[in-house]
Formats: sequence, structure tokens, C-alpha cells
Amino acid sequence: MENSAKDDYKIQSFDAETQQLLKTALKEPASVDLEKVASVIVEQSLQDLVFSKEAGRICYTIVQVNNMPMMALVNPVYDCLMLLAQPESLQNEEEVDCLVLQLHRIGEQLQKMNSQRMDDLFCLLRDGFLLQDRPSSLSRLLLLEIIEFRAGGWKMSENAQKYYYSEVAD
Repeated sequence: MENSAKDDYKIQSFDAETQQLLKTALKEPASVDLEKVASVIVEQSLQDLVFSKEAGRICYTIVQVNNMPMMALVNPVYDCLMLLAQPESLQNEEEVDCLVLQLHRIGEQLQKMNSQRMDDLFCLLRDGFLLQDRPSSLSRLLLLEIIEFRAGGWKMSENAQKYYYSEVAD
């Protein structure tokens, strides 16, 4: 049953060798070059928005297997998040949603590994929130929510949660 969950990853767009590398990384991360894995994931994420959502799940799973240290993935993941935090990406609701989802999943761990890069990322998000060409209302709400989420120590107060999720439902 555990294997079927890991086989659900959408890695069919890769050649057979890369698919095998990713499958091995998901099962036994210590047995592969995680920098190579991270490079493959980031490269594909930049080319395929749909895969970028899957990339976060893959990285999260790799890190969780045997409590594998995340160090080899930190910089490539930050690079990908930094690209999603650029002004042109913040104009796209799907990209903002992907960015916020990944920060909810692994933001706290990333901050522990490199707090300066997280500070830099959130400066981009703050600036993006204040852009002249404003992102859509939903994107602005998501950006504000993730800024508040981090400011709250990667936790959301009950009142804030009611506010954000009642706004999205309206």
C-alpha cells in the first residue's frame, strides 16, 4: 500500500533513466545524488507549471523518508520559490497558489535551514503584494495569508484562519 502512494507521482514526462532516479530517491534517498535529483525537479518545474505542484510533493516525500536531511534540496527549492515570487509570476493565480502551498508544507523547515534566503523570499512576496500592477484579489489574499502565517511562527491563529477561509469561500 505504501508503494502505491509513492507510485502516484506524475513523473511520466521524464525519460526512463530519470524516472528510475526519482523512484529510487523516493524510496531510498541516501542511495542517490540528491543534488542531481533536485536539479532535475527544479528544471522540470520551471518548464511545466503542472509538474511544479507535484515537485513539492516529491521533495517533501524524499525529505520524510528516513528523516533524510534536506540540505541538498534547500538551495534548489529556494531557487524555484524565488522564481515563483517574481512580479510576473505573482500575476498568475496558479503560480501564487503553488508557491503558498509549498510554503505551507515546507516553509518552516526551509527557514531553519537558511533563514536569510527565507527573509529574501518574503521581501519579494511583500513587494509583490504592494506592486503597482496588483495581483488578483485571490493572489493578494494568499500572499497576505502566507505572510501572516510565517509571522505567526508558521502557525495560523484561529481568528486569522476564519478570516482567510471565510474570505475565500465568499
